[in-house]
Amino acid sequence: MHFKGTWIYQHQKLSSTIHRSGKVKKSSSFKMRSITALFFLFCFLVPSSFAQLRFGFYGRSCPRAESIVANVVANRFRRDRSITAALLRMQFHDCFVRGCDASLLIDPRPGRPSEKSTGPNASVRGYEIIDEAKRLLEAACPRTVSCSDIVTLATRDSVALAGGPRFSVPTGRRDGLRSSPNDVNLPGPTIPVAASINLFAAQGMNTNDMVTLIGGGHSVGVAHCSLFRDRLNDPAMERTLNARLRNTCRAPNDPSVFLDQRTPFIVDNAIYGEIRRQRGILRIDQNMGLDRSTRGIVSSFASSNVLFRQRFAQAMVKMGTIKVLTGRSGEIRRNCRVFNNGR
Repeated sequence: MHFKGTWIYQHQKLSSTIHRSGKVKKSSSFKMRSITALFFLFCFLVPSSFAQLRFGFYGRSCPRAESIVANVVANRFRRDRSITAALLRMQFHDCFVRGCDASLLIDPRPGRPSEKSTGPNASVRGYEIIDEAKRLLEAACPRTVSCSDIVTLATRDSVALAGGPRFSVPTGRRDGLRSSPNDVNLPGPTIPVAASINLFAAQGMNTNDMVTLIGGGHSVGVAHCSLFRDRLNDPAMERTLNARLRNTCRAPNDPSVFLDQRTPFIVDNAIYGEIRRQRGILRIDQNMGLDRSTRGIVSSFASSNVLFRQRFAQAMVKMGTIKVLTGRSGEIRRNCRVFNNGR
């Protein structure tokens, strides 16, 4: 982006000089040829700078792209409202590892593990939704719509279906060429607030984005008892909730509970109110309500669903731009689970 802006500024300076004189003098011809040559060399060296994400990217190449994805998500949502939580988690886990490049979707092969092979990604689900959308898109517009854009669009659509904000997302991402378990470094449920802030900052996201995305993502999520047993021993947790969770977690096979006990299938601000009442299930959720760097944000969201919806939409769009591949970088996968070269 810096290079693109610099070139535009220099180009405008040159153009205004030419227009003011009315013509280019012969003595300037060599200078003009040199600038032209440098411009084309620059385009060759940094093509991605000229192929940024934009709204309506598929308007001409695949006009029905967004509606095809929306229909797939809507059909699945009618049968299973939990897909919103699944897709939110999928996009987060993809974007926070090497950027939003669909590297998470690659299946592991014998002798070649992928991001899916790691513990944090073992319970990520919803891949079949992306597969179905990709199948239909390949039939309508072969080798045009990337898997990374499908993840972004599907997640956006599922949020709206779950009562969350409706928002537009820019498209034009391309799919990555690497998926390695060694790249996966995702925050766990007991991560300290300061460490989580640093992790988000490394991705270009600020503290407000962190509180928005963690709380918003957990507004429709579930957690197994093994992930919050430490909270059951916290005397500050609201007593009625603590007793109910203890009773649930006595059952075998590591039961799960809703992270938002009030509106578990709606993307809204209710979870922030729960956190303020010491009813946060996960340690990171409750700590956001206690840490002085984040508790003010939690309180503001708890007080205003309008504010939360606005910030959540903004944070989702921002997350979707993390280290994206555009232009000629990466590829457009034919099958979201496999690199085009079969690796």
